[in-house]
Amino acid sequence: MAQLHRATFIGSISIVLWGTLALLTRLTDGIIPPFQLMAMTFTVAFLLMCGRWLSLGHLGLRHLSQSPFAWMLGVGGYFGYHFCYFVAMTKAPAVEVSLLAYLWPLLIVLFSALLPNESLKTRHLAGALIALEGCWILISIDSAEFSSEYLHGYLMALSCAFIWSGYSVASRLVKAVPTDAVGWFCAVTALLATACHLAWEQTVWDLDTRQWVGVLGLGLGPVGIAFFTWDHGVKHGNLQLLGVLAYAAPLISVLLLIVAGEAEPNWAMFWACIAIVGGSAVAGISRKSWFSRKVVINDGEAGVGATIKE
Repeated sequence: MAQLHRATFIGSISIVLWGTLALLTRLTDGIIPPFQLMAMTFTVAFLLMCGRWLSLGHLGLRHLSQSPFAWMLGVGGYFGYHFCYFVAMTKAPAVEVSLLAYLWPLLIVLFSALLPNESLKTRHLAGALIALEGCWILISIDSAEFSSEYLHGYLMALSCAFIWSGYSVASRLVKAVPTDAVGWFCAVTALLATACHLAWEQTVWDLDTRQWVGVLGLGLGPVGIAFFTWDHGVKHGNLQLLGVLAYAAPLISVLLLIVAGEAEPNWAMFWACIAIVGGSAVAGISRKSWFSRKVVINDGEAGVGATIKE
């Protein structure tokens, strides 16, 4: 049980780091083409893992030998999600794309019930739905109007949700694959992103210090450490709880933008905060711990205590 809690905590680090995504992206000023930025940040993530391998006295080559399924899952999850997301952003308004893409935490809760020795817990489903409502309130502050003309973009956004939730849940099936292998998945993802960039985008290298800080920050945090800790969390932690907690990422993102002076607080953010925190609390409450309490009975003058669980 202690190992489960530890792995869940490690996985939750990813959620905090993903909360920095918007602020770090702002530092790049939006001048870097998306696939170029993807290639750069995943390269930084790979180099970060290389640093770990070197500190352990090897080059990481021992982690190259993984099953075809593990490679398909890792590269498909990382590259597939981002590819669909970037395409969706060019085919539909950003607000609607974000609303649909952020169905992945709820899908994690639902899909996790398909795993061996797992079942769909009511509190996790209820918590996920409450937190989803808060997330949608937060994202749709600028209003969202779905239209059939953007159907292609909506389908790509939904693909994002299914790809990332599928990757997260299916990772349980490859628990034996070490997190170090994620470094190689990031390397291949960077190569595929580079190919897309060269095919469709113009390269931008004229970056100032602020923009380079944004790139390095994204590569080290939301792309680097976050993917490593998420891999450990979904393989060994409480997958359903992590799915619900993931809705805190957009909330953290908005709060950081407010602190940095990039956004203004409003009532929609307040209600979104209540819903996300409330949903996470509902999902995190254990029925056993809620209904079990200790009652001490004194046995006369001897003062012997007995513990009863009700």
